[in-house]
Amino acid sequence: MTISMYQASVPPLMRTLTNLVNILEKGAAHAEAKSIEPTVLSSSRLYPDMFPLAKQVQIASDIARRGVAQLAGVEAPVMEDTETTFAELIDRLKKSIDYLKTFSAEQIDGSEEKEVTLPIGGGDTMVMQGWPFLTFFVMTNVYFHV
Repeated sequence: MTISMYQASVPPLMRTLTNLVNILEKGAAHAEAKSIEPTVLSSSRLYPDMFPLAKQVQIASDIARRGVAQLAGVEAPVMEDTETTFAELIDRLKKSIDYLKTFSAEQIDGSEEKEVTLPIGGGDTMVMQGWPFLTFFVMTNVYFHV
């Protein structure tokens, strides 16, 4: 059995972002049940040198959208990183999921060897082929930030 680039990217990314929506909904419900100010949770960090929850959600959303767009050869829509509440973060994820739904297998399949150029800071770039880009950059980073 073979797996296509589309099958390896869009469905797992949509499922992962959907799971994150469910986690955030549970977090919002917990905050309400325990009378915790929700931004206390969305601004919390697992470790002092890590980004807060809101930023982790924004990064996961960005990498999923941009990664699939790069494989398809299109520009992903820009989202401002202004979300601070659970509702705003959930809305961002739902918009990202809706964007991923717009892609077809024909747009992604065959991109295994496509050259993808990534900015890596300081004006430098890194070039990867499609399959390593998807498996070693997009998927691993989305899973990490989720």
